[in-house]
Amino acid sequence: MQIRRRDFMMLLGSTAATSSILCTRSGRAQEPAKLRRVGIILAGSRTPAIEGFVQGMREFGYHAGRDYHAEWRFADGRYARFPIFAQDFVRLQVDVIFVETAAAVDLVRQVTRTIPIVMGYSIDPVGGGLVTSLTRPGANVTGMAGSREPTLPKQFELLKATLPNLSRAALLLNPEISDYTGVLANARDTAQKAAVALVWADAHNPDGMADAFAQFTSQRVEAVIVIDDTYFLTQRERIAGLALTHRLPSIFPKRDFVQAGGLMGYGENLMEFYRRAASFVDRIFKGAKPAELPIERAPPQLVINRKTARALDVTIPPQVYALADEVIE
Repeated sequence: MQIRRRDFMMLLGSTAATSSILCTRSGRAQEPAKLRRVGIILAGSRTPAIEGFVQGMREFGYHAGRDYHAEWRFADGRYARFPIFAQDFVRLQVDVIFVETAAAVDLVRQVTRTIPIVMGYSIDPVGGGLVTSLTRPGANVTGMAGSREPTLPKQFELLKATLPNLSRAALLLNPEISDYTGVLANARDTAQKAAVALVWADAHNPDGMADAFAQFTSQRVEAVIVIDDTYFLTQRERIAGLALTHRLPSIFPKRDFVQAGGLMGYGENLMEFYRRAASFVDRIFKGAKPAELPIERAPPQLVINRKTARALDVTIPPQVYALADEVIE
């Protein structure tokens, strides 16, 4: 069969056009998805607990460097750096800002009220004015929160159950926390109700921590309570070690301190909080508004380090062990 020249040229043109369309479609299909940016603000340095967030992101199918770019910022205990980090993130046009501590929220929000902020952990976000309500946070903030149950009364109760003759306790504070005055007032009131005299000292760096424990020893305290502070968490080995060196039974707000050698911990598991916080980032990536994502809570846990109890020659009563969610040997 003969094909006329005109028909052949039309067929060739049609084939070329089809090929061009297919190539265009194929090219579009192969265009890489937008690499999202997540700004991450840590109060101290990168800890094992924060890996919970990275793990959570992987569980939702997001791998750093492939599906999102992580912009890490480390305050090293200097909370005044938070707004500087936020300015960086505005310039970089990040999609979400993850903060491991609620202490960063107000300072970050002074810089941006449009970029979604996900809290890895907070204590009372409603009472602290960070969100309007737990079910509908409002504005650009959402994330995780601890139990509404105050931890200090329970910590005093656990110390007194373990040390029946406890009459004088110490409190370690970070002077840079935003609610310093309220935390101290609450601690003094709780100690008074527990019939325990309270001594306190401030520390925001390793040298200050050593000075604080030396002060506790000179004032003959019998136990130490460490407040819930993210920078302290980054210094957990040092703080737990100082408590052991000064032979002071200790109670902390997080399991991580007990794993590092502290005697007891009553509070939350931060790694789990951060892992669950990744679900908020996932939903925001998919179009959800932080104002409409309910805050999630998790109950506190009691963790005891039996090895530390033996080192301090402290006998943990059976009724206290019975309350423990975990005993570290």
